[in-house]
Amino acid sequence: MPTSSDMTTHTDPALLDALQHQVAVFARRAEQSRLGGVGQARNSMDRAAYLLLNRLDQEGPMGVKALAAGMGIDSSTVTRQVAPLVDSGLVSRATHPEDGRAVVLQLSERGRARLEEVRTSRRALMALVTEQWSEEERTAFTTLLTRFNASLSDITASLTPVGPTS
Repeated sequence: MPTSSDMTTHTDPALLDALQHQVAVFARRAEQSRLGGVGQARNSMDRAAYLLLNRLDQEGPMGVKALAAGMGIDSSTVTRQVAPLVDSGLVSRATHPEDGRAVVLQLSERGRARLEEVRTSRRALMALVTEQWSEEERTAFTTLLTRFNASLSDITASLTPVGPTS
């Protein structure tokens, strides 16, 4: 496997500098706008809540550990982030269908409706931001951003210690 120094010697340093700068600008702009959409639902749901609700919607009911593993965060973080979603009725706790002792989290009907409202607002923002782009450009950007995020996730996971260090 090539080392990071091997990779940087084959890529123009100015290009890597420009890339890291644009990623930093994107992160700042995303945080400033929270990419929260347009209209009444703008910025009405924080990133953590959106990602949790979205995952439950896409993958169905699951336990805290599975949710945490799928999101690349620890169980205590999921527990802390899910609590207000349960309190507000967006997520409900249910008995695991195969193991009556276990609890799973699931998107409530209220949560599903709220998530769709936020998705609609965010779709409108993405349409506005990319209104001068062709469908091919939107597809290419989405493909590359997905690939970038997956690579970043893989590298981050490989750099994170898994057990106690001595």
